[in-house]
Amino acid sequence: MSTHRTVAARPALLNTVRRLRREAEALKWSTPSHVYNPLRYAWNGQREYLERFGGRCGRVLLLGINPGPWGMAQTGVPFGDPAVVRTWFRIESRLARTLPDQHPKYPILGMACHRYEGSGSRLWGWAQRRFGEPEQFFERFFVWNYCPLLFLHANHNLTPQHLNRREAQALTAVCDRALARVVQLLEPVAIVGIGRYAELRAQQLLGDRLPLAYLPHPSPASPAANRHWPVLAERALKPWLPVRRMRKP
Repeated sequence: MSTHRTVAARPALLNTVRRLRREAEALKWSTPSHVYNPLRYAWNGQREYLERFGGRCGRVLLLGINPGPWGMAQTGVPFGDPAVVRTWFRIESRLARTLPDQHPKYPILGMACHRYEGSGSRLWGWAQRRFGEPEQFFERFFVWNYCPLLFLHANHNLTPQHLNRREAQALTAVCDRALARVVQLLEPVAIVGIGRYAELRAQQLLGDRLPLAYLPHPSPASPAANRHWPVLAERALKPWLPVRRMRKP
């Protein structure tokens, strides 16, 4: 790939995310009691993530579902456990002055949040052990959440599958449009759905235009993830991983 194409993809990707932010904010909700859009109030972290890691074409797109309450909802970085974002990514995400109406159980604290985000710690922890530095990981992969919104109700967060039919259809139209544009810009060699919902959305949108694989979601709520998730990641991503060098005895 040419440097020109790599550099040119970055501003277009930023514009795509800005459009996604506006269109997601315009949607109406009745199922969740609270909806957070970290593309708005945690834009600083999202922008730095995109500027540093989003401009390269021809990688594998790892497609997540939507933000977690202690991850991207705090930092703006997909699967962005604050400790990982601070120490491995070396991003100090700053929150906007104006925050959305907050659920009392899920405050927005940004980098001051000390809660453990299990999915992000598991995903990025594996990447750190496997690649060392984030730049090496992002030479081969890019992580993107299909939906940018966190949905909350009662004492738990909701994935898009829990929305009513009207809400789900409106959300799908917005997120499908953004994903199609991301694929057009970054020209991935394959897509890996992190979780069945992400896999399904990629399959329904793109059909057989790109190779599609499945990786169990790293959530601690998933029994499959709690049984050696790094092994599952190695297996699902094997075609695109560097060959491990054998250590000398």
